[in-house]
Formats: sequence, C-alpha cells, structure tokens
Amino acid sequence: MKKIVAYKALPSDVETYLRAHAEVIKVDPNDKPAFVEALKHATGAIGASVKISPDMLEGATNLKALSTISVGFDQFDVADLTRRGIVLTHTPDVLTESTADTVFALILASARRVVELAEWVKAGNWKASIGEANFGVDVQGKTLGIVGLGRIGGAVARRAALGFRMNVLYTNRSANEQAEKEYGAKRVELDELLAQSDFVCLQVPLTPETRGLIGANELRKMKPGAILINASRGPTVDEAALIEALKNGTIRGAGLDVFETEPLPADSPLLAMKNVVALPHIGSATHETRHAMARNAAENLIGALNGTLTQNIVNRDVRAR
Repeated sequence: MKKIVAYKALPSDVETYLRAHAEVIKVDPNDKPAFVEALKHATGAIGASVKISPDMLEGATNLKALSTISVGFDQFDVADLTRRGIVLTHTPDVLTESTADTVFALILASARRVVELAEWVKAGNWKASIGEANFGVDVQGKTLGIVGLGRIGGAVARRAALGFRMNVLYTNRSANEQAEKEYGAKRVELDELLAQSDFVCLQVPLTPETRGLIGANELRKMKPGAILINASRGPTVDEAALIEALKNGTIRGAGLDVFETEPLPADSPLLAMKNVVALPHIGSATHETRHAMARNAAENLIGALNGTLTQNIVNRDVRAR
C-alpha cells in the first residue's frame, strides 16, 4: 500500500480522500529527524512552507512524488528531485483570483493610506476634518507596471484596466497577447516600466535570475511618488535597499505581503514606517482558496503516484523510478 507523509495539517475531507488511496502518516516538520525518517518509508509527501533539501531525501528510495500546497516551489531543489526521479507538483491555478485580490488590496491600502489612517482614528486623533497631511493618492487612471504577467499578473491587470481604468505596462519573458488585446497592456523593458509606473507590482517566481531583481539601482529609476507592491516572493527585492529608499523618499511607499525573512522580525525597520503596509503573507489565505489548494495538491499527489497526472507538474522531464 502507498504511504503518504503529510507534513501540514489538512482539511478533514482532504485527509479522508488521501486515506482512501494510501496510508497517511502525519509528521511535525519541525522534528527534522522524525520527518526525514518518515520520508525514507514514504512513496509520496504533501505539505507546504518547509524546505526539503537533498540531504533529507537520502535513503528515501521509495519516494516517487512530492506535492506542495502552493504555487511557488523555491523550497525544493528541482534539479535534484528530477535526478532522483521524484515528481514535484504544485497548485498554480486555484489561488490566482484570491492572490490578485490581495495585490489590489495592497495597491488601494498603500495609495489611500488605509492602514495608517485607520490606526490614527483608533488612537483618537480624528478631532476635525482632515487636511492635506492625511491625503493619499488616486488609483484610478494611473499607470500600473506589472513585472511578470503570468496567471496572477494577468488577473491583476484585469482588475486594473477594467475596474480602475489604469494604464498597464508589463515585462515578461514572452508577450501576453490576451492581456494586450483585452486590457490594453503594453510590453516594455524593465527600465521603462520603472520610470513610467505609479505602482510597480512584482509577480515573478523566485529564481536565481529574479533574486534581488529590485535593488537600489532599480528603486532610483522609479518615480519619487511611486509605490512598490510585492506579493510574489520576498527575496525578489533587496530589502535593505528598499528600507533606505523609503527612508529617504526615493519612492512614496510600499505594500508588502512577502519579506526576505518570514515571519518578519520584530525589529525590522519596515514595521515602524507609516508609508509601508505589511501583511503576513496572506496572498491566498481565504478559507475557500486554501481548501481548494489542499484538495488540488492531494489530487495532484495521487495522480502522480498513479502515473495519470498530466498537469501541475513542475519537473515534466522527470523519469519515474
């Protein structure tokens, strides 16, 4: 019988689904020795937010598939998994709309200073009609630059163009013809996007090429009144450079759902900045979406173990062992 290691709590119906196909062994990923030992006897594993390094897979000779409950897969050494003949699956489709909602929430909150002013009101500071000191900036009709126009980037572009009449610029490895036709998106080089955009939104995966993609040089190319939005992966931005840019007014502000270190350390300068909206990596964190992701990941895993899965495979060139 197949043995599946579950290293993240799963909805009861998803766990029931897995148990109908295999023996399910629950482990605490923080207990690394027990986790590694369980992997040695497993044919599959499912979970999220835990780095699984090559050394953890030594001796896991029966392992055929890993299923991550996420769209990102930077917690894995994909080349090593491929070499070992282990299929890696992810959940790229089910979280698109909820994550795009989060991105736009960051845009609106940052532009209209929603979090800052809500705290200001709760602190008892609202004693007269507000003046310019509390004004924000418009979103409608502004220019949004999206770095990476994939599924989520496209959903953000739809909200921007159709809902807020925004001018959409984008960079991407290839042209997104649908976004160009339906939302009027224009593909440009990164430097032009940075120079022209009122909001710069990162929607790229974390790869060696995108790590530190936005650093001091790129921040200087942005408009002084621009706002940086990052709901992709924290290390795509040089956080020290961003902090400096926010301190000295190189850019207006930032809306961040991801950070170089998560959870964000309590002594991070970002937490003391009024021009920063900081969220605890909630991109896909709705009841409906997280359940759908878990179910999708479970179905991915069983399909991969049965050799019937045709989508959501990260390393398609893997040779099953």
